[in-house]
Amino acid sequence: MISTFWLEKRKPYWRRLEVLVEQSGRRGVGALAHSELQELGLLYRQIAADLSTVREDPAGKQLALYLNQLLGRAHNLVYMGNRSRAIDALRFFRDIYPRVFRETLSYTMTAFVIFIGAAVIGLLVSLHDPGFQRYLLGEEMMKTIEGHKMWTHSVVAMKPLASSRIMTNNISVALAAFAGGLLAGLGTIYLVFFNGLLLGVVGTACWQAGMSLQLWSFVAPHGVLELTAIFISAGAGLIIARGLLFPGLLPRADSLRQAGDQAVRLLVGVIPMLIVAGTIEGFLSPTAMHVWLKLLFGAAMFALLLAYLFFTTPRAPEPIVAP
Repeated sequence: MISTFWLEKRKPYWRRLEVLVEQSGRRGVGALAHSELQELGLLYRQIAADLSTVREDPAGKQLALYLNQLLGRAHNLVYMGNRSRAIDALRFFRDIYPRVFRETLSYTMTAFVIFIGAAVIGLLVSLHDPGFQRYLLGEEMMKTIEGHKMWTHSVVAMKPLASSRIMTNNISVALAAFAGGLLAGLGTIYLVFFNGLLLGVVGTACWQAGMSLQLWSFVAPHGVLELTAIFISAGAGLIIARGLLFPGLLPRADSLRQAGDQAVRLLVGVIPMLIVAGTIEGFLSPTAMHVWLKLLFGAAMFALLLAYLFFTTPRAPEPIVAP
């Protein structure tokens, strides 16, 4: 087990490496003096050894995450400081993002379970009390559903504008799910729960009106990306809440900084998903394409997304040497 004495002895070196990384800013290694570069290389090797020690302690999981991310930032500073931003972005989405997603999968799954649970509650309450549907959805939408009509005609009429609005709204929801973590996770949980409840009520109303196929063929093409992005964003919010509420061996500020770094990476990665989902929702989902073709398209998009998130293998990192 890691002793308190060892932690107090090593923490100043961790903070020093963090200072050097932050000091580099946008200029990269060019912002550091030669002596600081030498110090950076030495600290990198020492803290890599610290990480190996921490990983041997079952209780040091959170501390290991902090050191791993700190070393990752230092590695990127040394080896990617002179690369173009396009290459950095490519490496992020190719190598880093799928790994971060898999490392934090439990948080995304927690958001998913909350959403599904709320959808089931919406279904059960709607079946028990039909008036709840009208209360939650409003009179106008209920009349549209009862008239066996979809509410997507306005999207078809102005596709480019609708697509832009959809993207903006989806990104806003993702940001809200992320920021809700700062309210001890309550804001994130409320947003996910309410959206799940809403989908459960809409799904029940459409099922009772004999419109299930129309509803799910509309949702499927874009929903597999949109909903996954929202779950990941909510998972990022829950990570922030964990860092805030359960700092473990770290000072609360360091714990929140570590959680924030991980959560921001998750959030950045969902933006392309939401852009693609908004485009599909604006131009394909509400069209007269055959419902089975839409469902097949949604299944294909989901398969590609799963392949990217779960089966993308990061390239081997460059060997670490002192600068």
